[in-house]
Amino acid sequence: MADTYAIIESGGKQYRAEKGATLLVDRITADEGAKVNLRALMFRGDGDAVVISGGDLEKVKVEAVVAGHERGTKIRVFKYRPKKGYRKRAGHRSELTRLEVTEVKMLTRKPAAKKAQTTDKKTAANKSTTAKKPAAKKPATRKTSTAKKES
Repeated sequence: MADTYAIIESGGKQYRAEKGATLLVDRITADEGAKVNLRALMFRGDGDAVVISGGDLEKVKVEAVVAGHERGTKIRVFKYRPKKGYRKRAGHRSELTRLEVTEVKMLTRKPAAKKAQTTDKKTAANKSTTAKKPAAKKPATRKTSTAKKES
C-alpha cells in the first residue's frame, strides 16, 4: 500500500484512493475518458501528516479518469410469507462507473475560485438597463348588483 492516500466520497459512500488504484463507484454522469475531481474527506501524506480539517482539505487534489461504465451483478429479491400464498420476486442490477485514480496530492495553496465570465461588458450593462419593470396594478372595480325590478 502506498504511503500517500485519501479517503474520498462518491455517491454517499467512502473509498480509499491511491495513485494507480481503480475504484468501482455508483454511476457518474461523466463520459468515458473524462477527468473528474473527487472530494477528499481525509488525506494522509508521507510520514504521519494527516489532514482532516475543512480548510486544509480544499488543498487536497484527487483526480481520476473514467475508465468505463458497467453494471453490477444481479441481485435477486424474494419476499415470502408462509401459509399465506404470498410470494414476490424481483431483481436489481446497479449502474456502476470504474475510475482510475491518476493523482493524489496536497497542493501548496488553495485553488482559485472560478469567476463568472461575461464576454462583453456592454451587453451585460444593456441587459440590466433594458429590463422591463412590471406594470402597476390597477385598483379592482367593484360591480354592484342590479336592484330587483318591482312589478
